[in-house]
Amino acid sequence: MNSFYSQQAGCTVRWHDLPGSGEPVVFIHGLGCASSYEYPRVVRDLQFGARRAILIDLPGSGYSDKPEHYSYHTTDQARVVAELIDHLELDTFWLYGHSMGGSIAIETAAMLGTRVKGLMVSEPNFHAGGGMFSRSIAAQTEQQFLEQGYDAMLSAETSAWAGCLQSNAPYAVWRGAKSLVEGVMPVWETQFLSLSCPMTLIFGEHSLPDDDVDNLKQKGVEVKIIPAAGHSMSWENPSALAQTLAGCMTE
Repeated sequence: MNSFYSQQAGCTVRWHDLPGSGEPVVFIHGLGCASSYEYPRVVRDLQFGARRAILIDLPGSGYSDKPEHYSYHTTDQARVVAELIDHLELDTFWLYGHSMGGSIAIETAAMLGTRVKGLMVSEPNFHAGGGMFSRSIAAQTEQQFLEQGYDAMLSAETSAWAGCLQSNAPYAVWRGAKSLVEGVMPVWETQFLSLSCPMTLIFGEHSLPDDDVDNLKQKGVEVKIIPAAGHSMSWENPSALAQTLAGCMTE
């Protein structure tokens, strides 16, 4: 586990740098998740092709610090990712983000321009309003979520998500959810479509039909579908996700 002090977040951020060949792939996790928890199985799958992988735990998540003073807004998280990539002196890299991490990856790619060799996002937020989980979290006040909502959500969760949710600071989860509901300007879809690097949108088969998929297909975005998986594709079908990501980097 590697670490550095992020000036952006005012805390220590930690990540795995798993050795491999070629330009590294930077992984950004979603709300209530942690890359150190979610992606080792994906990047060690034979289908991934033994590529170098950098698995970031964002501030508030996993092994990274969890400062109470920090905003946990997607734009600030993107600045932390960009700061880490500068720290690693990566001239070129691939970028993958899932769900909220997909929105953060879009903002990171907009910040870093031509250094991004390609962007892969799976089921990101493209517009304000949030998804089912972020809306239910942000509908509470931060105090309500800290006192009752977080524990209630954790006790009700039966999927693998529960394992990483409990490694997240409750205030980080609430502020991240609020950020997704409030959105950014320009909206994530506009930023995504303005990028010059190759882009791929990934969706789980069980998440279809979806308006974003239909809309972005019409706008010329390549869409790839993970079979036998829904939103939590990294543990529902990790081999298929590994194969899909590898395919994006060889086309």
